[in-house]
Amino acid sequence: MKTTMRSLSFKLTIAFMVVSVVGTVLVAVLVNWQTRRQFGNLVQTLYQNELDDLGDQLANYYVQTGSWRGVERFVYTEQPDADPHDKHDRWIPATLVDGNQQFIFGDRRYSPGEQLPAELVANGLPIEVEGETVGWLVLASVGDGRSDFSGSPEADFLANLNRTTLVIAASAGVLALLFGIVLARTISHPVSELKSATQRVAQGELGHQVSVRSSDEIGQLTASFNQMSADLAQANQLRRQMTADIAHDLRTPLSVLQGYTEALDDGKLPGNSEIYQSMHRQVKHLNRLVEDLRTLSLADAGQLSLHPQPVAPRDLLEHTALIYAQQAEKQQVTLKLEIPEGLPQIKVDLDRLVQVLGNLISNALRHTPAGGHLRLAAQSSQQQLILQVQDTGAGIAPEDLPHVFDRFYRGDKSRSQNGESGLGLAIARSIVQAHNGRITATSTPGQGTTFTISLPTL
Repeated sequence: MKTTMRSLSFKLTIAFMVVSVVGTVLVAVLVNWQTRRQFGNLVQTLYQNELDDLGDQLANYYVQTGSWRGVERFVYTEQPDADPHDKHDRWIPATLVDGNQQFIFGDRRYSPGEQLPAELVANGLPIEVEGETVGWLVLASVGDGRSDFSGSPEADFLANLNRTTLVIAASAGVLALLFGIVLARTISHPVSELKSATQRVAQGELGHQVSVRSSDEIGQLTASFNQMSADLAQANQLRRQMTADIAHDLRTPLSVLQGYTEALDDGKLPGNSEIYQSMHRQVKHLNRLVEDLRTLSLADAGQLSLHPQPVAPRDLLEHTALIYAQQAEKQQVTLKLEIPEGLPQIKVDLDRLVQVLGNLISNALRHTPAGGHLRLAAQSSQQQLILQVQDTGAGIAPEDLPHVFDRFYRGDKSRSQNGESGLGLAIARSIVQAHNGRITATSTPGQGTTFTISLPTL
């Protein structure tokens, strides 16, 4: 029972039912009250002429008798069809009080001689004889079940109205309860599914999906959960792959260093400059890998150190081209710049952006054969500076292109064998994103690759 009390479905059902019942009862009470009020006014209007005539007859009776004694028999005698023993057969539901506001006949709630409330008498028709008020005729409230006139057609109408209102209110309450149950289950069922799904994800079942059954907020929440679950599964897979790749990239230079040091320690290999240079290259490779990992961790944590300053695109590209001009010439690759005049400045960390462009140029030179071309270009478009690094190399296979910015992705299986950490493009993307920019790649196998960087201008 405690679980049911705490369930969302139960709470929503009770809430819907309470709101519906309260609303139905309130509407029924207000409609009934307003109907009684308006119906009372209508009855009073309809009986007004009869009330005036009866008042004149009673005034004449008082003139003739000098008192109200026997007036009840007089009223019934004046109505030939009325039964004096049946007070419900009167032609008008009125109560007569004397000049002292004491009950004479009419409403059975009062006994003879009882004082009627002044506010009730004030709404009655005064009966005057020679300028003196000798009594009042008070029209009864036909909707009052305690009235002596409760059996009149008017009172029966209001009684039927009350019964009908009660039936409608009860029916509305039952329908509200049923609707509340259905609606509560409609809302709580996907929430319950999400609860179970989060528990399964918490237990390590990453990637678990929940069926999206609607397009409302619950459906959007479910879709967001599915996306989060899929992202967690992908991130976990990437983490495992990265751990394996790091171990692989560390194993090779460490194995080389271990082999050399063991051979040198056992005296099986004499020390010479060639061996020391080889060991030094492995140490540099390890240092570069560690530094790349550190850069990526800082970027992931949002703590990548940047020192932005206004930079002219021409200065940036010419500075980068100067660094790699000698290597391009050595590989017989033509390096050319395309920089139009009047380009807006950008606010960037010059060293970090040179690092990005340098990584792209290094990759381009590594995959562009002798006689090829390498193009560095810049242009302005919609408050964005577009930088491009385009080569005429081997290109990237379509199945590898979507993954070129992934960490340790090995589209080129020999990448780990040529001194590269496999993190360059991932670092480049992190640095560009830290500048509120975007980097993309397009490629045609056998024709070359183009990397495009978009950065906001000043």
